[in-house]
Amino acid sequence: MMIAVLLMLLPVSAHAQAFDHAVWDGLLKRNVVVVRGGVASQVRYGGMARDRAALKTYLANAAKVSRATFDGWSKPDQLAFLINVYNAATVELILTAYPKINSIKDLGGLFQGPWAKPFVTLLGKTASLDDIEHGLIRGSGRYNDPRIHFAVNCASIGCPALGRAAFRGATINAQLDAATRDFLRDRTRNRVQGDGVAVSSIFKWYRGDFEKGWRGARTLPAFFALYADSLGLNADAAAKARAGQLNISFLDYDWRLNKAG
Repeated sequence: MMIAVLLMLLPVSAHAQAFDHAVWDGLLKRNVVVVRGGVASQVRYGGMARDRAALKTYLANAAKVSRATFDGWSKPDQLAFLINVYNAATVELILTAYPKINSIKDLGGLFQGPWAKPFVTLLGKTASLDDIEHGLIRGSGRYNDPRIHFAVNCASIGCPALGRAAFRGATINAQLDAATRDFLRDRTRNRVQGDGVAVSSIFKWYRGDFEKGWRGARTLPAFFALYADSLGLNADAAAKARAGQLNISFLDYDWRLNKAG
């Protein structure tokens, strides 16, 4: 009897069931192609277009999640949900103009980029991609994980790969780490150059996120030191990175659509 009473007193969040990402997972497995030895990917947008009913169903089901339900999930389940919805919504945005589109930036207006368009129903509100990434993920203070920059996908060649599996709370730490390592292993976007490194402009735009102390990294070089093997740093360069002394330059970003074929 006492155990039953105690179970009844547990917070509702302890019993909250995470969102089912199986539909999105299936879309990714059917329509994402891994290239360049696994460090990048391309999307079969034609296939996504044929599967668009399933994509819309996934986003419609995500739209039914209330704020209270979301808040009852664990932080890993929350983060997986937000990343998956962001990526699915980005694909849906591309499909509104595909195949007559060369870049996601083509979908922006004179005074508004495509990321600022409110078109996703999420947690009871109409949200933009910016709202999801910069408000709910980066701006919420709940997650504070710079590796999210290698998980949210902007449908461009310069972006970190869109994975072939949905993010899930139970495995998200390993998934984020794998996405980070894969991106840093891509020598078209991150490489040793001279006495330093030349890296993606992602690290310039969001430098502050990599310098907030995640795993002890208070400088961008210190973050690189955490992944010295993936970036290809030798022992001397890794030591300089840990000391915050690594020379860094930033590469141009390729905004062309990450389409397969």
